[in-house]
Amino acid sequence: MIKKPDGNEARLKRHKRVRAKVSGTAECPRLNVFRSLNHIYAQVIDDVQGVTLAAASTMDKDIEGYGGNKEAAKKVGLAVAKKAADKGVTTVVFDRGGYVYHGRIKELADGAREGGLKF
Repeated sequence: MIKKPDGNEARLKRHKRVRAKVSGTAECPRLNVFRSLNHIYAQVIDDVQGVTLAAASTMDKDIEGYGGNKEAAKKVGLAVAKKAADKGVTTVVFDRGGYVYHGRIKELADGAREGGLKF
């Protein structure tokens, strides 16, 4: 019997490997990304205290339209950068969540950079 590999299981293994090396602090929190089929989510997290400093997603009311494309991902990147800047966060470490740095993930990162985050 042929067993099809589970893509999400492989992604979670990659994410664990990245998370062993990447951690957010109060000075340099972690910008975490989660991508679903129809939406994309981003959080700025301080792992030392275990709190989310800023969050944005395509589920927010200020981001309209379809949430599963690159334009929406760029809007989320800009929105999370603006919310993080309001909290005084300028530098972050990027956690791509085990996803390939391509497409929507890259657009979100570019949007966050345009919004003023440095990573």
